[in-house]
Amino acid sequence: MKRSALILLVLTAVCLLAVTGVPAKGAAKQGLGEKLFMKHCSKCHPNGGNVVTVTKTLNPKDREANNVKTEGDIIKLMRNPGPGMVKFGKNVISEKDAKAIAEYILKTFK
Repeated sequence: MKRSALILLVLTAVCLLAVTGVPAKGAAKQGLGEKLFMKHCSKCHPNGGNVVTVTKTLNPKDREANNVKTEGDIIKLMRNPGPGMVKFGKNVISEKDAKAIAEYILKTFK
């Protein structure tokens, strides 16, 4: 009986690992983008909103109206923002991290 319980436990663990698997590179990257967004952006952009300028949210309609359509556009704003937004230089957010944040924004706020 103990042996059967042990076998069942091991099989259950193996099945769970097979189903959940190891995160794909893209999922890990999105996790990084989310983490960085929460650290650097979420205070002013909670849930994609904007606590400073309500017409400049991260939602597609507002991004489109403000000509922010691509990852490059988002990174450009991070580097040289308009009034009310903090400037994030490369010494604060690297290019790789800025790209991860931009990807996260485009994938999350649809």
